[in-house]
Amino acid sequence: MKWSEIKKWAKTKGYNASREKAENTDEYTYVYNWSNEDRSAGGVATSTKDLATDIYNHLTNNKHLAHQLQYKQEFTWFKNENM
Repeated sequence: MKWSEIKKWAKTKGYNASREKAENTDEYTYVYNWSNEDRSAGGVATSTKDLATDIYNHLTNNKHLAHQLQYKQEFTWFKNENM
């Protein structure tokens, strides 16, 4: 995912996203900050994927997180059944 695309997408959803070069790292390592326009929510991510996921989870009341937990439970059940 490109930083510029995520920044545009976040803005259309009412979020502000910024990035800063991480200290004591190579020239391509960044820290990403996000918040919604009224600053009632926000966070820090270490990759563009995490940034997009965090904003999406906030938008959808943790829909992606719930999906991941369900998948993990189903995979564990499937794995245990086939042992």
